[in-house]
Amino acid sequence: MNSGNLAIDPIDQSDRRPVGGARLADYVALLKPRVMSLVVFTALVGLMLAPGSLHPMVAIVALICIAVGAGASGAINMWYDADIDGQMLRTCDRPIPRGHVKPRSALIFGTVLSFASVLVMAAFVNLLSAALLAMTIAFYVFIYTMWLKRRTPHNIVIGGAAGAFPPMIGWAAASGDITMASFALFAVIFIWTPPHFWALALYRADDYANVGVPMLPVVAGKPATRRQILLYSVILLPVTLSPVVFGACGLIYGVGAGIFGLIFLALAFHIWRVGDNNDGDKPARRLFGYSIFYLFALFALMLGERLAGLQSLALGGTI
Repeated sequence: MNSGNLAIDPIDQSDRRPVGGARLADYVALLKPRVMSLVVFTALVGLMLAPGSLHPMVAIVALICIAVGAGASGAINMWYDADIDGQMLRTCDRPIPRGHVKPRSALIFGTVLSFASVLVMAAFVNLLSAALLAMTIAFYVFIYTMWLKRRTPHNIVIGGAAGAFPPMIGWAAASGDITMASFALFAVIFIWTPPHFWALALYRADDYANVGVPMLPVVAGKPATRRQILLYSVILLPVTLSPVVFGACGLIYGVGAGIFGLIFLALAFHIWRVGDNNDGDKPARRLFGYSIFYLFALFALMLGERLAGLQSLALGGTI
């Protein structure tokens, strides 16, 4: 389609190689390493906060399985979305649209890694964490990628659950259990995901519209999206304090989360207040960039507090 050609024109095509001439770097790119790094970090925090303990080698195996499972999901997602990825400025430089990896190779790669990650987790860690990992991969591939993404503006709201499971998987790996404290870690990422992605969608709305993906700004308009970002940001602040209530974190985390959350809320309020003015996309870009730092900072606070042995200040007592 013509819009696809227009989208790809700004990208340098000189690096195209014959399909099948994939390099290791192309397969690494299929794994979405930046997303994978955040997944592994949140899973590590869940593992560290959980009661009980794992042998260091078993913990490493668990984190590798979670990383591989997340990467496998990304590879299958790129296989399924190859048709629209090639028409979007944000994604047209991915390995399949660039002709570096065959779609079938990406599918096989992702499928093999998916099964391998779950089987290794079951064999060397425990069945609960393996089941959660399998559910996470299936949810991201079948529920979000294949069902929700192209059908409903609620794709991010529901599909965001896939990205929220890793700390719960880490928790289950260490404790063999699921508790309200682990659900609190899940909830932080689950509620964070919509305003994070809607901020991106605000300044990439044309990209999504061109390929028919019904992101909220495309379907409901940018004013409605700004209101939803503000609403979710208001809800997010108390949700980020729930790990303190359920005993996973202490008051030091709570104070830090409150401060970072107020900054997040202020940026969301600014997006809502300024609307369509001369600032253009700057407020949305600013919130999107901060949201990535924000989630990392929250989980870094949790981990730092745990390593410093300060969880005894948690309202729910020690875990």
